[in-house]
Amino acid sequence: MILSTIVGGLSLTTTLAWGHALSLLERQSTGAVTYSMNVTNCPGYALGSLAENEYGLTAQLSLAGTPCNAFGTDIMDLTIEVTYQSQTTLHVKIYDTANQQFTIPESVIERPPTPTESFTGSSDLVFNYDPSPFAFWITRRSDPEAMPIFDTRITSFPSTPIPPFNTSDPSTAFDGFPLVFEDQYLQVASALPYGTNVYGLGEVIASSSFRRDIGTDGGVGTIQTLWARDVADPLDQNLYGAHPIYLEHRFNETTNTSSSSGVLLLSSAGSDIILQTPPNSKVSLIEYRMVGGILDFYFFSGPTDTEVIAQYGATIGYPTWQPAWGFGFHLCRWGYVNISEDIANVAAMRAASIPLEVQWNDIDVYDTYRDFTTDPVRFPHEELEQFIEQLAANHQHYIPIVDVAIALTVNATDVYYPFSDGVAKNTYIKNPDGSLYIGEFWPGYTAYPDWFAENTQAWWTDALTNWTELGVHFSGLWLDVNEASSFCSDSCGTGANLSAVQPFNVIGTVVTGYPECYNETLWGPSGNMTINGTSTNSCPPGTTETLSKRGTGVGGEPNVNINNPPYAIHNGYGGLSQHTLATNATHSGGYIELDVHNLFGMMEEKTTHLALQTILKGKRPFLISRSTFPSSGRWTGHWLGDNYSKWEYMHLSIQGILQFQIFQIPMVGGDTCGFNDNTDEELCNRWMQLAAFTPFYRNHNTYGALPQEPYRWDSVANASRIAIAARYSMLPYWYTLFANASTNGLPPVRALFYEFPTEPELFNVDRQWLIGSDILVTPVLTPGATTVDGIFPGRGTVVWRDWWTHAVVDANPGGNTTLSAPISHINVHIRDSSILLLHQEPAYTIYETREGSYSLLVSLNKAGTALGNAYVDDGESYPPGANRILNFSASNGELDIESMGEFSIHQKLVTVTILGVQQPTTVTLNGGKIEGWTYNGANEELIIPNLSVELNAAQTKLSWE
Repeated sequence: MILSTIVGGLSLTTTLAWGHALSLLERQSTGAVTYSMNVTNCPGYALGSLAENEYGLTAQLSLAGTPCNAFGTDIMDLTIEVTYQSQTTLHVKIYDTANQQFTIPESVIERPPTPTESFTGSSDLVFNYDPSPFAFWITRRSDPEAMPIFDTRITSFPSTPIPPFNTSDPSTAFDGFPLVFEDQYLQVASALPYGTNVYGLGEVIASSSFRRDIGTDGGVGTIQTLWARDVADPLDQNLYGAHPIYLEHRFNETTNTSSSSGVLLLSSAGSDIILQTPPNSKVSLIEYRMVGGILDFYFFSGPTDTEVIAQYGATIGYPTWQPAWGFGFHLCRWGYVNISEDIANVAAMRAASIPLEVQWNDIDVYDTYRDFTTDPVRFPHEELEQFIEQLAANHQHYIPIVDVAIALTVNATDVYYPFSDGVAKNTYIKNPDGSLYIGEFWPGYTAYPDWFAENTQAWWTDALTNWTELGVHFSGLWLDVNEASSFCSDSCGTGANLSAVQPFNVIGTVVTGYPECYNETLWGPSGNMTINGTSTNSCPPGTTETLSKRGTGVGGEPNVNINNPPYAIHNGYGGLSQHTLATNATHSGGYIELDVHNLFGMMEEKTTHLALQTILKGKRPFLISRSTFPSSGRWTGHWLGDNYSKWEYMHLSIQGILQFQIFQIPMVGGDTCGFNDNTDEELCNRWMQLAAFTPFYRNHNTYGALPQEPYRWDSVANASRIAIAARYSMLPYWYTLFANASTNGLPPVRALFYEFPTEPELFNVDRQWLIGSDILVTPVLTPGATTVDGIFPGRGTVVWRDWWTHAVVDANPGGNTTLSAPISHINVHIRDSSILLLHQEPAYTIYETREGSYSLLVSLNKAGTALGNAYVDDGESYPPGANRILNFSASNGELDIESMGEFSIHQKLVTVTILGVQQPTTVTLNGGKIEGWTYNGANEELIIPNLSVELNAAQTKLSWE
C-alpha cells in the first residue's frame, strides 16, 4: 500500500523507508543485530509451491535453515517468476514476497510486455532447477550437453572456503556459494567454462583489454564495482556509469564452432561483480554481491555476438535515432573561452579547410557557473545569439553544457529563477527530515534535481525553454557530472551560510603535463613534432608509459572508510557518499539514494530528451552524457569522460567504444587528442585520424592546457582533412548502421571476432575494430612509428582491399601483417563481399555533403559476389518518417539496385567503382551501352563515372562482360 501523506515536506513512505534503514543501523550499533560478515553458514533456500503457466512458472522459496545475517537480515520468503520472453530471451526474477526491497519502477525503465504466445516449449533457453537447496541453471535446447550458460548449483563450484585472491583484501575470499537474499546484501554466483571469454560489465577502463580478466593465463581476476562516480578515467575502478550486462563468447576447439550468450542483472544496487578462477579449479566463475534490490535476470541466447547485443536492446530499448549532423566533427575547449575565441576558432577551421560541424561550450558560457545562464562579459547573450545564428546560416550547430547541480540563491537580493522555481515546484532531492539536500559544486552550494518528483519534467523543460529564449538556440545538449557529482560529502550546505562559499575559480591554472615522449623542459611548450628539423620524440617506439593497475581491493586499502552498508563494495572513493550525494538523500516516492544512485544520470537523460522533443519540435534530440545505465541509449549518446593526453589512453578509447556497443549506447567516443594534460602534435595527429572512424568525434581539452584545435599544427590539419573527408564519404554507411541499431539493436562498431567467431586470435584484439561488417580500422597507437601491425580476419579466405588505394592486401593468414603508416596516414581496409553507398564529394558540412551526389563502391569476393544496403531519410525528423531502403547485390557480372520506400532521393548516383573484376569489353546500364569507363588492372578496378542513376527507381541493373 502506498501512503501519500506528507510529513514535513517528505512523504510518509520516505520517512518509513529511511526509518527502516536507520533502525537497521541502530540495531547493528547497539548489538540488537550482529552481522556475521561471512556467508559460510548461510542456509540457502528451499522450493515450496510451484505453479506453471503458459509463459513459464511462479514458485515460492523459503529460507532453508537458521538465518545467517551475513551482511544484513535474511529475508525468509521469496518469490521466483520465470518467463520465456521470446525464442531467445528468458527472464528469471527473484524477489522478496513482501515486496519491500527496491525494484526499478516500470516508469523509469519500461520492461518487455507479456509475451503474446508461449515459448516454453520452443525457446532455445531452458530453465532447470533443484528444489533443495534451491538452485537453477540455464541450458540451450539446441545444445543440451554443453555446459550451462548460467549455473548456480553448489556442486558446480570448487569447494570452499577459498582464500582471498588479493591477500590484502579479505573480501576477495569465497566463503561459500549459497543463494543469499538479505535486506542489505544479495549474493548469487554462476560457474562458467574455464577461461571463457567475457566482455562488458562496466563502465570501466580495464587494464586487461576489452576482454575481461577472468583469472586465467596469468590474470588476477576482476572486481567490477557498479557505483556511478565522478573521476578522471582511472584503470580498473568504477567509473561514471553502471552496466550489469556481459557477453560470453565460447569457442569449441574440437568442433571449431562458437556460440555466444548474454546475461543482464537489471539492478541499480551498488554492487561488486567478481570474475575469478580459483586455484586448481576446473571452472571459472562470476559472483554478484549487491547491497540491496532484487535479482532480476535476463538471459540472451544469441547465438552470435551481435544477436546477443540485439536481444539485450530489445529488452531495455533500442538506441535513439541520431540526426545526420551528429556524425560531423565537433570542437570544444574548456579554459575561460569567450565568444570572440569561439568566433576566431570557427573562422580558423574554415580558413584551414578543416570541416567543423558543431561548436560546443563548456562551463565558460555560464554566469558564475550557474546553469541556464550566459556570462554577461565573456558571452553576452546578444553576441552569443548572433554567433549561433551565423552557425545555423552556415549549416553548422551549437551545443552547450548542462551541469546537474543547481546553484542556490545566496541572499534575498539574489535572483536565480531556475532554483527558485524548483523550490516552488518541489523538484529537489531532500534530506531525511524533509529539508533541502545541499551539496557543493562549481557555483557554490547547490541543490540536485529529483527525477522522481512529479513536477520535475515540467520544471526542467521550462528551464531549458527559457534558456533558448535568452538566445541560446542549441541544436543539442551536453549533460555532464550527472553521477551526480558533489565536491563535498553529505548535505554539507544544510544550515550553512550560503554566501560563505563562492564559485570555484580556476583562472591562472596552467597544465604542465605532456605525452610521455615529449620533454617540455628540453623542447619548450609548443608540443611540436619537430623543432628546427629535429624530432622531439624522446623515447623509442614501444617504450611508452605503462599505466598502473590498482589493487583489486579498495575495501582493504589504506584511507578507505566504508561504514554503510555492512558489505563494503569496492568503490574507488571508499565511502559511498564521497564526492556524490549521500546514501540517505531522499527522493520523491520514498526512494533513498542508496537504491537509486546508479539511475541518476539515465533519468536526467530521459527527462532532457523528452524536454528537447518539446523544444525542438519534430527534430531528433541530440544528447551526449556522462553517467549512464541500461536504457540510457534510448535517450542519449556518451563520451568516455575525462581521459588523458597519453598514447595509452588513445588505445584505451577503443575498448570503451566497443563496451558501449554492448551497452546499446552506440553513439560514443573519447575526447580526441586527450582532455587532461597537454597533447602534442604527433599524438593529436594520430588521434584525430583514429577518432574519425569512431561514432562520436569531438576534440576537447581542459582549462590551462595547450590549445589543441586541429588547425594548430600543419600536420594535424592535414591528417584531419584526410580523415574527415573519408568519414564524410562514409556517412551513408554510418547512417545505415545506426538505423539498424535504432530498429534492430545491431552494433555499428564491432570487435573483430563478432564477424569471425571461430578465430581465437581475435578474441583479445582491441587495437583494431570493424565499422559494421565491412570496414577494418588499424590505427597507429605508439609514438615515432611509421608502420603498424594488424591482423586481417578470415585466415586468407577474405580479400581485404586498401580504402585509399583499393590495392589488395597481401595478408599473413591468422597473424599480424606489417603495414606502412607514415604520419597523417591511418590504415583502413574494405572487406570483400561488400557494397557501400558513399557520398561522392565530402564537403565542409554534413548538410553540404548530403546535398551532393552519391557513389557506389563494390568489393567482390573471389566468387565475384557482393551484397550491401543503405537506409536514407531526411536525417533529422523525429520520429523518423518517410525513408528509402536501397538493396545492392552483385553476381555474374551484374550489379542490381533495388529501391523501396516513400522518401524521395533527389541526389543521383554518379560513380560506380567495382573491385575484383576482370577487364570487361562492354558495360551497360539498364540494357544501354555506356562509354567513358576506365580499368586499372593492378587493382582489378573498374571505374564507371559520369552516371546519373535515379535512386528512386524500383530496379537498376549495371552489367559488365
